[in-house]
Amino acid sequence: MKRELQYEVTEEEDGLRLDQYIAGRCMDLSRSYIQKLIKESRVTINKNIQTKTKTAVQESDIVNVSLPDPKELEIKPQDIPLDILYEDNDVLVVNKPKGMVVHPAPGHYEDTLVNAVLYHCRDNLSGINGVLRPGIVHRIDKDTTGALIVCKNDKAHQKIADQLRAHTITRSYRAIVYNNFSEDEGMINAPIGRHPTNRKKRMVTEKNSKEAITHYKVLDHLNHKFNYIECRLETGRTHQIRVHMSHIGHPLLGDEVYGPVNSKFKNLQGQTLHAA
Repeated sequence: MKRELQYEVTEEEDGLRLDQYIAGRCMDLSRSYIQKLIKESRVTINKNIQTKTKTAVQESDIVNVSLPDPKELEIKPQDIPLDILYEDNDVLVVNKPKGMVVHPAPGHYEDTLVNAVLYHCRDNLSGINGVLRPGIVHRIDKDTTGALIVCKNDKAHQKIADQLRAHTITRSYRAIVYNNFSEDEGMINAPIGRHPTNRKKRMVTEKNSKEAITHYKVLDHLNHKFNYIECRLETGRTHQIRVHMSHIGHPLLGDEVYGPVNSKFKNLQGQTLHAA
């Protein structure tokens, strides 16, 4: 079954590179995968096949992306209990527990959220993200708890991705962080890229980075050392809140990657971060 994504270029998007434009519209597709689709002649502008990633789009252009059929699913369903917050024919919203990986990866093909939703939804999941991430339109870290949207069909997946891009879905997180703030709310606008020596980490950097914007607000001053805060994301970079809060001197309690190791809280089993 042929699956098509279709977008119309807005005035604000005029002049963007084709691969950059598609990446902004469909955030769950990686730039390298988009470039592969373009080189395979799977992308058209106004029905004309494009094979160059640097081609500039213009206002009112109609861009079509033809996605290949998903490969036969190799990830097995598992009967893992789900804390379901909401469900209808198009989407499933689950409360992901701490310690659960969202989607399979090399060396970790079982006991993920995907394994659980495959069992729960049977064949009703979108295929846009391929065999390892069926239905997954966004994700949260292994040790972050909270609400995650799973899409049951490609139409829902595309619509939710569009809403995430347009910020008409508000992604709100709650966290406990170190140190008092000089102001009770603010915005962090600092690009995030890979750490140069530790490929599993991210950092604020201008080199090979992407725009990252986090809004924060102090909800409660717990004591002189910790604060309970709300974070709202404009962008969805890997480890964004953890990197940003550490960058401004307020690392998350329990975050041993970007914050201090505190033996008093060794039973936290990860950062105190919840997708509300």
